[in-house]
Amino acid sequence: MSQLNINQLLEQIKIQQEQIAALQVIIAEGRGGRAAGLNVKVAKLPVFNGEGEKVGGFITVCRLYLRMKMRETIVEEQIQGVLSYVQEGLVNVWKENLLEDLESGKVEFRSMEKFLLKLKKKFSGGDEKLVKVAELKKVE
Repeated sequence: MSQLNINQLLEQIKIQQEQIAALQVIIAEGRGGRAAGLNVKVAKLPVFNGEGEKVGGFITVCRLYLRMKMRETIVEEQIQGVLSYVQEGLVNVWKENLLEDLESGKVEFRSMEKFLLKLKKKFSGGDEKLVKVAELKKVE
């Protein structure tokens, strides 16, 4: 093997060692290479005021936010986080009643998806067929 080939191999090894060291730092920081761990900025959730035509978009943004920022959080805390963006007008009354029911144990959500479906049912208005289709897709 010529000296040039050995130098090229040594350079390749050095580059790979640097890449391995960088990955080890990411893993050590608990990031595991996920997008959230790579400092991807996620917009805050928009305020939801109960308008039926906005509920679908609000729920989509909630799902994304929950996956990126609250993945390891328990369902109860995820619900509270989402409810903090449910504000303004009559939707506040619904939120307060729901919080009371959650605290008293009258209502319990075993998954965030069940909570989001309830929210969609409550505020989607005439889109009940779409909600039913979404529920069926989740069962599949």
